[in-house]
Amino acid sequence: MDARLLWRVALTFTFFLLSLGVVTWRQSRAFEANQALDQLRRQVSVAQAERIELERDIQVRSSMTHIVGAAEGLGMVRPSGQEMVVLGIEDKP
Repeated sequence: MDARLLWRVALTFTFFLLSLGVVTWRQSRAFEANQALDQLRRQVSVAQAERIELERDIQVRSSMTHIVGAAEGLGMVRPSGQEMVVLGIEDKP
């Protein structure tokens, strides 16, 4: 074989290996970024589920049946009709 031809083959093979190395490096970086993105998406979905659970808990705790039950647990009683006073807003001139 001619030395020039051997040199070209070696150079072409080296360039090919370097190209494969660069592509492999780029793909591994993209794979790592994709994994990080997937983890962030999972964290967001967990946070959304927690928010929905908290909103549901707020709705339950602010319901009249829960408030009445908690008030009776504290020893409070429902007022009778005579004990209720309706407060009005007076118009100021």
